[in-house]
Amino acid sequence: MIGDPFTMVVAIIAIITIGKIIQSKHQAKYGIIEDQDMLGNKTQRLANNVDTQALQNEISELKERIKVLERIATDNSSAIDVSREIEALRDR
Repeated sequence: MIGDPFTMVVAIIAIITIGKIIQSKHQAKYGIIEDQDMLGNKTQRLANNVDTQALQNEISELKERIKVLERIATDNSSAIDVSREIEALRDR
């Protein structure tokens, strides 16, 4: 009885429910919070949790390393200064 309207409605509801569960798991995994304002408009934002803070710290450190590497590449310094800069990066 695949053509039965009741079976089709139940199948559609099951598909939608499974899709919503998968979507919720995905959002929870990546710390995405969905807010709804008084008008019913939905917005998504990242949760401010420990993982997000750790990623922001790592990005800041990488930006600092890039600045040092750019300075090394553009300065007319001696090989000793370059090796000193590289060792300073490794010590961080």
